[in-house]
Amino acid sequence: MLFPSPVFLFVFLPLLLAVYYALTPRVAWRNLVLLLASVLFYAWGEPLFVIILLLSVVVNHAFGLCVGRCQSEGKRGKGYVVAAVVFNVALLFVFKYLNFTVDSANLLLGTHWEIRRIALPVGISFFTFQSLSYVIDIYRQRCVAQPSVMDVGLYVTLFPQLIAGPIVRYETVMQELVSRRTTLSDFSSGIELFVQGLAKKVLVANNVAVVADTVYALPDDRLSTVAAWLGAVAYMLQIYFDFSGYSDMAIGLGRMFGFHFLKNFDYPYISRSASEFWRRWHISLGTWLRDYIYIPLGGSRHGRWRTVANLFAVWALTGLWHGANYTFICWGLMFFVVILFEKVTRFEHWRAGLLRWGWTMALVLCSFVLFRSETIGEAVTHLGAMFSGGASDDGLAMFLLHEHGTALLAGALL
Repeated sequence: MLFPSPVFLFVFLPLLLAVYYALTPRVAWRNLVLLLASVLFYAWGEPLFVIILLLSVVVNHAFGLCVGRCQSEGKRGKGYVVAAVVFNVALLFVFKYLNFTVDSANLLLGTHWEIRRIALPVGISFFTFQSLSYVIDIYRQRCVAQPSVMDVGLYVTLFPQLIAGPIVRYETVMQELVSRRTTLSDFSSGIELFVQGLAKKVLVANNVAVVADTVYALPDDRLSTVAAWLGAVAYMLQIYFDFSGYSDMAIGLGRMFGFHFLKNFDYPYISRSASEFWRRWHISLGTWLRDYIYIPLGGSRHGRWRTVANLFAVWALTGLWHGANYTFICWGLMFFVVILFEKVTRFEHWRAGLLRWGWTMALVLCSFVLFRSETIGEAVTHLGAMFSGGASDDGLAMFLLHEHGTALLAGALL
């Protein structure tokens, strides 16, 4: 089920709000309603994969209890944390990366291993990272183990952020899981954020997506320079308004039910460096990788080369997290190279702010060409058409500008 769909807007959400607020203010009952609604929300499009989602909840709840029990006995519970990491990473690997790994091995080794194609459960990257942070934060004593599997289940499955984030830390909502109340101001601001996100998605993202999809579907011999630039700009707008729109809708929905999720986007297209861009883009992922990967690996505390290795690991994982494809890996490593360059040259301290902004936006634009392309070759072809000229026929580009120029202009201005 998608937020902009009629069944969600006119059936699911109004009925859920009516039932939720018709109940007694007891949090336990309201949590049960939200848990059942969240499972139904996920099952609407992924009925079989609900089993995977609930398995993740039960197993991680058990690991959390084991770590908490160890700490109450004066032990650290490190073995349980390692087991939780292995379980969650294995779950993610099997469903998201196993096919890619086998295909890569066949390509590199000349083998012909065959396995059944495994479908990807929607949102598995989000709920796996949330489950991991729950167990790890108990180990770090940032929170205590939740005795109720229902409350852990609600944290992991809560429908506003289940499909497309943001990645919510348990410590952010742990108090609200057991004690919360929704004020009229919260509910009203939640509606406002939801409508804002819905407008981003439906009015801007969906319209500029038509331009991007049309251009990226063109055969190489029909891709003109103007069309290549138009498609790249359209996709840059699409991905921002689509993703930030879903984040706004999620945060708004959370507020309607008394939860306060953290901001996930902060005007990323005003950034004047790649480092700043990633402090403003998909903030919940960037901070998760920083706190659970980069800092535990040593961060920048163990010398120059160790820092470089840690940055490489984080950006390779950033690319892989987005999808099992070489284009995503190269996309992540592209930012590794650029951010390394910025650190060496102290780029963020240069005074030419407008030039730094132009450089950053050109970099982000080109990076999204790689992100959007199915293969590295396709990305090279598209970038080649942008910078070295492609087909001379710009008729399609002019038609797309005529039909969707208003949405493109609105996206750029907004």
